[in-house]
Amino acid sequence: MTTTASKPKPRDNRRVLVVEDDRSISLGLRMNLEAEGYQVTVAEDGDRALEAVRADTPDLVILDVMLPKKNGLEVLDTMRREGLSMPVIVLSARTGEIDKVTGLELGAEDYVAKPFSLAELLARVRAALRRTSPQSRPRPIAFGDVIIDVEARVVRRAGEIVDMTATEFDLMLCLVSERGKVLSRDAIFQRVWGPNHHGTPRTIDNFVQQLRAKLEPEPANPHHFLTVRGIGYRFDG
Repeated sequence: MTTTASKPKPRDNRRVLVVEDDRSISLGLRMNLEAEGYQVTVAEDGDRALEAVRADTPDLVILDVMLPKKNGLEVLDTMRREGLSMPVIVLSARTGEIDKVTGLELGAEDYVAKPFSLAELLARVRAALRRTSPQSRPRPIAFGDVIIDVEARVVRRAGEIVDMTATEFDLMLCLVSERGKVLSRDAIFQRVWGPNHHGTPRTIDNFVQQLRAKLEPEPANPHHFLTVRGIGYRFDG
């Protein structure tokens, strides 16, 4: 791979995770992706890749197959089983067709054989991001071991689907979308139930308790759905 980084382009909100244990390759990819304007994170083994993708929910992953600890195909399989649906471009020095077929069957967006043309890889990155443009689909929301697919209205915790009612989902999204802000109970009623609803503060309290039971590591000692005494609730995450 030849490094061809030129004058940096304007910053792009989209984030790319590069998973590659060869530091010369990962450095070259990082330099050129950043020159294209992307925000880039690098992971050097399969375990760190999963930690990064869970924590940061990047818009695209460039994933080498031959990695220490978990290999790239294992990482990809785990991602898809946990509901992490961002596009993945698989890199492999192995030329066997079985690797390509396996990667695509596990849900890879694309497959590039090493040694590769940097210009071609960057073109494939741009194409993959166009197909999954944030303008066409809301970005998944992540906190702790929870991932929220807003468009599909699906919530997963540690990879398992959480059974939620429509009202629980709407209340969760109301709080999560205002991360760090205090919402009064009146404001929550207006946003979730509408102006004509005549509930009591206890209605919201009961629903928040249900959210904590389903999504908090310690429901009795919540870390995310927090009570602000005398006012309402705040989401931290």
